[in-house]
Amino acid sequence: MSDAAIPEIARHGEVELFVGAGSLARVGELTRREGGRRAFLVTDPGVRAAGHAARAERSLASAGIEVVIFDGARENPTTRHVAEGLAVARSNAVDFIIGLGGGSSMDCAKGINLLLTNGGRVADYWGVNKASAPMLPSILIPTTAGTGSEAQSFALISDELTHAKMACGDRRSPRAGGLRPRVAILDPDVTATAPRETAVNAALDALSHAIETAACRVRTDRSRELSRRAWKFLAANIEHVINGDVSDARSEENEARLSMLLGAHLAGLAIEQSMLGAAHACANPLTARFGVTHGVAVSVMLPHVVRYNAAGEEDPYSDIGGGEAVAGFVEGLLESAGRSQRLRSLGIPEAALRELAESAAKQWTAGFNPRPVTANDLLALYRAAF
Repeated sequence: MSDAAIPEIARHGEVELFVGAGSLARVGELTRREGGRRAFLVTDPGVRAAGHAARAERSLASAGIEVVIFDGARENPTTRHVAEGLAVARSNAVDFIIGLGGGSSMDCAKGINLLLTNGGRVADYWGVNKASAPMLPSILIPTTAGTGSEAQSFALISDELTHAKMACGDRRSPRAGGLRPRVAILDPDVTATAPRETAVNAALDALSHAIETAACRVRTDRSRELSRRAWKFLAANIEHVINGDVSDARSEENEARLSMLLGAHLAGLAIEQSMLGAAHACANPLTARFGVTHGVAVSVMLPHVVRYNAAGEEDPYSDIGGGEAVAGFVEGLLESAGRSQRLRSLGIPEAALRELAESAAKQWTAGFNPRPVTANDLLALYRAAF
């Protein structure tokens, strides 16, 4: 993909974008340009084992940047993971944050940044714009095409004890001390090593972002355009991920990896301009209560939510092909991936559905669904997926 093929709309955000194979090697020069001298690199054991952290470290060292690596990020980062990273960051007097990994590593990096600069607990920042001091400058580098966290001003951190998923946001611009990074690096080479299960879960999550932002109650003209662009990139290339082709070094698979990264990034930008909906409201309790991986939870619920919304007065998915076509597309992907489409197959007991529905009704994203949902409506959706 040529640089000219990258949508101009992706370059109009406040996060500066560097795109292309091998672009991870630029992290050192970009950190130095942004004033970093001692960088704190947040990652996970898998990304470190794949050699990406070492490549970033070499780039940083060549630019004269000291680097401290914390590889304690885990899937669905919790307050414990943030606290562990914070202790390391504080003891090393770092002045720059780099998140290298999937959405979990990037959100963990954001959580550490919040507490390092503002003190207190993660729960103190649950909500929007509750921090007063500016964040450290940061760079985020996704190693999966999934959450689009590198485009967003929020971090999702779960409470270690209650499992409540806390969305902590700071909408100040990156250069005014907000939570978004100053720079995002989209390098398709670093996504090639992701395990297939991880890549598929991330891809389904990215697709769900494009779908839910396209229909969201508070969508805007700009968010709709971002959602449409994201859908085009993701829908055209996600089967490469499902089929396990994206670990292939061939140029066409490199193009597919880059297209997936761009689609996930555009969907992340769409979230910034709008919000999600009932599929995410239903998915979060499944993760919190039963440990279902987020990409699995949201993709199982998504076709049912799409059909529920499309049955309203107007089909909110018309921008991306219509509700029935979208629901069928997701179901086809799940079938191709050999994924269960039933909650019972994920170990969810029927007796838990009402409790899940009550929890889903309290989720922030439920209020942005294009068609209103009550706890009873959400219970019906869980039963449809059961």
